[in-house]
Amino acid sequence: MSGFRRSFVLLACAVLIVAVPLPAVADDVTGSPCSPSGDTLRYLVVFDQGTTESRARAQTGASCGTVTAYYPQITVGVATSTDPAFAERFGPDRAFSAQAQRRTHAPSRDRLSLTDPREVSPINREDEQWDMAAINARGAGRGSRDVVVGVLDSGVDAHHPDLAGAVDTRLSAGCLSGAPDDDWAPTTSPHGTHVAGIVAAADDGKGITGVAPGVRVASVKVIDDRGYVDPAAVVCGLVWAATHGMKVVNASFAIDPWGLSCSHADTYGVMYEAISRAVRYATAAGTLVIAAATNEAVNLTPARPGPASGARCDVLPAGLRDVVAVSAVRRDGVKAGYSSYGLGVVDLTAPGGDGDDCVLSTVPGGYGSLCGTSMAAPHVAGVAALVASAHPGIDAGPLRDALEQGARPTPCPTDYDLTGDGRQDAFCAGYTGYNGFYGHGQVDAVGALTAAAGE
Repeated sequence: MSGFRRSFVLLACAVLIVAVPLPAVADDVTGSPCSPSGDTLRYLVVFDQGTTESRARAQTGASCGTVTAYYPQITVGVATSTDPAFAERFGPDRAFSAQAQRRTHAPSRDRLSLTDPREVSPINREDEQWDMAAINARGAGRGSRDVVVGVLDSGVDAHHPDLAGAVDTRLSAGCLSGAPDDDWAPTTSPHGTHVAGIVAAADDGKGITGVAPGVRVASVKVIDDRGYVDPAAVVCGLVWAATHGMKVVNASFAIDPWGLSCSHADTYGVMYEAISRAVRYATAAGTLVIAAATNEAVNLTPARPGPASGARCDVLPAGLRDVVAVSAVRRDGVKAGYSSYGLGVVDLTAPGGDGDDCVLSTVPGGYGSLCGTSMAAPHVAGVAALVASAHPGIDAGPLRDALEQGARPTPCPTDYDLTGDGRQDAFCAGYTGYNGFYGHGQVDAVGALTAAAGE
């Protein structure tokens, strides 16, 4: 699979756990002296609901760590420690370090990089945007500047002519440390700029036009220069988007550090709990989270047991109930071979392209074509932004309903032998109105606006 087609989308999975009161830090552990003999590592830490910041800092300090960010809305924090035993002291079911895990469980990946810069051309390239015709975007009108889409990604180029009027620098933030800062611009990756262009590139007769020209986008940087997505960064990004009134969040990634495995039950639980809390908080605040289903061509149906006894594997954030998970289709409307799928997980589908027939969008310095579920998700985010523009104040639930009710139902293919070897490359479960390949169907801009209007 090419680096373009993978599009930074990585897999992670987590144990489905029931939220229960977390155990207190044991006195015999916290009473031992700290041993600052290791490298400084960052940890995602979870606390009992209602824990105050002062109490959270005290608990963390007692375990030889320092809180660097705390989100009282969800009682999740980010901490650093030089003590190799910090997680053991604090509780392995309460603290998780992606940095530590990557030392022994680093996944392989293809990277996207700015190795082929292109000059911005004044030529109108809308005739190359087959994807916009596929989702009926050109008959759906413009978006409103009152609507902000949070692009949780690798950074968005605010100087690109097609995005200069769309990127809201005041609402943009870097979250790589787990705490918001001003480091939100892209450095080596075109991924976030490509995603943002699909959502909101200007309709100015030059270059390309996004699904919802006129809306604003906020660059919320959660993907680092190596392509890693730490759960602490995602928590920061989701809370930032929700507290700053962003109506839609696009998450074209899956959280590190593992692939599809459930062998680390306790630490998966920490990650699952923290991200679940953040997504629930965002949804309650009126923010609809839309995520790529990933490019691993795997069945994400929740009923599948994982290696850990009684465990269930979920890709995060796409596998969460409140998230709209998006698979990818080719130009002909058939699920792309790389796209993951799963009945009960995939909610909608959208163009992601395949092979040499990818999706054209903005990249720093010009335009480029990328394939992946990373490209499919922002088509849905753009349609959501159009609906939110037409219906100010719409909540996340009705917004999601409009997307699903307005989608074009897509039946399972009768033959899914993409390689021509006589064997099915994947099996589609469900019926025309709802199935594992396409969810409720292909997103449709006019259909979603019609559904939202109750017509």
